[in-house]
Amino acid sequence: METQITAIMQKHVISVDMQDTIDKVEDILNSHELSSVPVIDSERGDCFGIISSPDLVHFHTAKKNPKLVRAWEICTYKPIAISPETSVSDAAKIMVQNRIHHLVISENKSIKGFISSLDLIENYLLKGHT
Repeated sequence: METQITAIMQKHVISVDMQDTIDKVEDILNSHELSSVPVIDSERGDCFGIISSPDLVHFHTAKKNPKLVRAWEICTYKPIAISPETSVSDAAKIMVQNRIHHLVISENKSIKGFISSLDLIENYLLKGHT
């Protein structure tokens, strides 16, 4: 039986609200030593998008004010979500096929976990595939 994504996903998900400023988003990323974070639509209670380090690089290249711009304005909109029953190998295939580095694990519109391509690589290496 294949390992389910729940075995390796980040279960304690740090997120930001879609109305948070970029300044606040960067504070949260820095304080938790993260390179990405889900953006939550608090009114609907679901994941609106994802902000990652490359999004912030593009933002700063445009020289916009991080105290005025909101998370929803720069995030990658509508991230791909998978169910907790998805296998690790299927999650990896989805990432490769869509050329993405993050997946949201959700059930009934509620975020259950978050996974990055680095989490998949770490899992691969821990299983002795060196």
